[in-house]
Amino acid sequence: MSIFGKLKDAILGGEKEETRPAPQARNNTSFGKPLGDKGAAPTGKPAPARPAPAPPASIDSVDVERRLDARPGADTLNWRTSIVDLMKLVGVDGSYDNRKELAQELGRSDYSGSAEDNIWLHKATMRQIAQNGGRVPASMTD
Repeated sequence: MSIFGKLKDAILGGEKEETRPAPQARNNTSFGKPLGDKGAAPTGKPAPARPAPAPPASIDSVDVERRLDARPGADTLNWRTSIVDLMKLVGVDGSYDNRKELAQELGRSDYSGSAEDNIWLHKATMRQIAQNGGRVPASMTD
């Protein structure tokens, strides 16, 4: 999996987690007759239609800042502006090699690891998170 894919899944929770529909209650009737009632005569009418399941939660509803703030250690890391701290917070190795690979995934081939490169990388990562359904404050993408 790509470095960005790991970050995206760690931040947004992955699509599987966010789009899993809630379990449905079972309809305990069969053609109008409750299953446990042996003395009642069948009505011949089909059981009422089950209500449609609730639509799955959309990944565009993920509040990135709130979700990251809730992680253990968020209050001790500068994850809002530091790509290394962001990666550390979500459990992704923030080594130079991984940051360089992430920069290449996001379209920058001349990543050197400088402060300017890391600022760009953090903002580019947050822009991609936003494009993949996260709500990211403008201060993290501008």
